[in-house]
Order: sequence, then structure tokens, then C-alpha cells
Amino acid sequence: MSNPKINIAIFASGGGTNAQAILEYFAENTEVEIKCIYSNNTEAYALTRGKNFGTDTFTFSRNEFYKTSLVHEHLESHKIDLIVLAGFMWLVPQPLVDTFTILNIHPALLPNYGGKGMYGNFVHQAVIKRGEKESGITIHYVNNEYDKGSIILQASCPVLPNDTPDTLAKKIHKLEHTHYPETISHIVKKLLSQELS
Repeated sequence: MSNPKINIAIFASGGGTNAQAILEYFAENTEVEIKCIYSNNTEAYALTRGKNFGTDTFTFSRNEFYKTSLVHEHLESHKIDLIVLAGFMWLVPQPLVDTFTILNIHPALLPNYGGKGMYGNFVHQAVIKRGEKESGITIHYVNNEYDKGSIILQASCPVLPNDTPDTLAKKIHKLEHTHYPETISHIVKKLLSQELS
């Protein structure tokens, strides 16, 4: 195969700061193409971030995601090799889990503070309320349960006595924007080596 390339789909439900970090990181990478930003929220700012990079966008309803093959067919038409969840709030349906390599990032040190409803400031509030001395991020493969897939990487930061959910969120975002693109890059290299072998 001459000049193999990994096609990535980003799924996001909200502001898309991680999507932005990923788009920036791979902007000049000839081995990776961010093919499309997918969202279950037509108002998600992640879609605007994608358009600013000239990346296609695609939105879908709950019914389309869970009861039809629309999203699956769209991914296959774009020849997607890797799905990256970047603040995507819905559980991924089994047919997608069975077909694609999917990564997720969680704003805590799993297995703690994971599961349905544990996202964003809900996580940071719980961490502070419990009096934890550290928090961090977990990058993991996606399976058919919230936040239960095999862990790829964890990175931590201190939780200080004067931290609020907002100040902790800033620390976590910094970890996310540093480590998520780098980890995706490592997975891309693995996928490329499989394609070449």
C-alpha cells in the first residue's frame, strides 16, 4: 500500500475543546485525516470548530443513532479506521463497538468517578467533595459499558485545598489537550503497522 492513511472520526456533544486540540495536532500530519466531526447536538460548538478546519460535520438524533444504521453507514462511507470520543455523552451502540476501534477520554482516574452521568463538572464536584488529593484523566478503549474499556493511559494532577470544580477543570483540560492527541498518535502508528504488515 502506498502512503497509507488513517481516517479518524471525532464524536463530540458540546464545546469541543478536545476536538480542537486533536484537529490542531494532526493538521499537518500526512498519515492522518480527520474526516468528520459527528454530534448528537446540532448546537454543539465542536461542529463549528470542525468547519473552521474545513472538516465535514454530521449530526444525528437519538433514534437515528440507536434504531437505524445511518451513522454506521456514514462512517463506512468515509472509510473510518478510528473513532475518537471527545466529550460525547451517549453510550456507543454495540454494532459500532464491534466494527471500529474507539477511544474515549474521561476527566478522572478510572475506575473512580466513572459511569453514566459522570462527566464534566459533575466529576470535579464529586472529586472535591470526597476530599481527593489527586485527580486526572483516563484514556481508554470503548466497550459496551460507560467507562469500562481497557485503559491505555492515565495522567494525574494534584487537587489542592482551595480548588473549585472550575479550577480543577482547567488542570484536567490541560492534561487532556496534551495527552489525548499524543495517545491517538500512538494508536495511529499501531493501526498503520497493522495495515502494512
